[in-house]
Amino acid sequence: MIELPLRQLSSRMRWFPSGSAGPTALAEHVLATGTGRLWADRAERPRALAVTSAGHVLLRGDASTLEPAALAPLSGHYALAPARFLPALGSAFDRIVPWERMVYVRREQPALPRPLRGTTVRRIVPSDTPALAALDAESAWIYDSWGSPAALAASGHAWGAFHRDRLLAVACTYFLGTLYEDIAVVTAAEHRREQLALTCVVALCADVESRGRTASWTCSSHNRPSRLLAWTAGFRLEREYVHYATGTPADRRVAA
Repeated sequence: MIELPLRQLSSRMRWFPSGSAGPTALAEHVLATGTGRLWADRAERPRALAVTSAGHVLLRGDASTLEPAALAPLSGHYALAPARFLPALGSAFDRIVPWERMVYVRREQPALPRPLRGTTVRRIVPSDTPALAALDAESAWIYDSWGSPAALAASGHAWGAFHRDRLLAVACTYFLGTLYEDIAVVTAAEHRREQLALTCVVALCADVESRGRTASWTCSSHNRPSRLLAWTAGFRLEREYVHYATGTPADRRVAA
């Protein structure tokens, strides 16, 4: 596939889901934030499109127009696509691994957790960029969909639990849709089970609702801690789906 200027996405939005919960809000997020890339099978009158952000990709259009080599830019992504794309993906990569996923939507108001003594939960602001940048490698993905720690800090869409200048937990909008905001959360390993994540999520959800949107939550069906946290925070199951982790381009494997 070839990369199109991101400014063309607005005229291509009819190809992608709109107003839906979960990672299908990816295209709306890229349009709103400019953090992502747009791909097509050809520059003029494309027949297949892909939009990518933070290692995720939405595919739409005519899958039969795509040669295996054309999908190489989507290596190492989580692909969400109609079933008609599976043969093309299977031919393009050395493997595609299905992951069963669950989308939750916030339906209930939970009991407010008591903040941990010595911590402050508040909105993350631009001056908190160093604290976000200091997150360990296991947690750094939290700002990927915004492009950088500075971009997330400036977005107004993140809440954190602080002990002095250190971030112990972060909850943020990961994909910003028109009706839903799909959220994500991380907690420092040594501070899990202290309700810091829950406190941040509750604050973020109130913020989302103040913007006239609904919070959604996406996780693996096998991630019991994430599912339990979602339920405790008032989220209820909306739907299940499968996305596919793409491997190495098949032609590269053959060449090796």
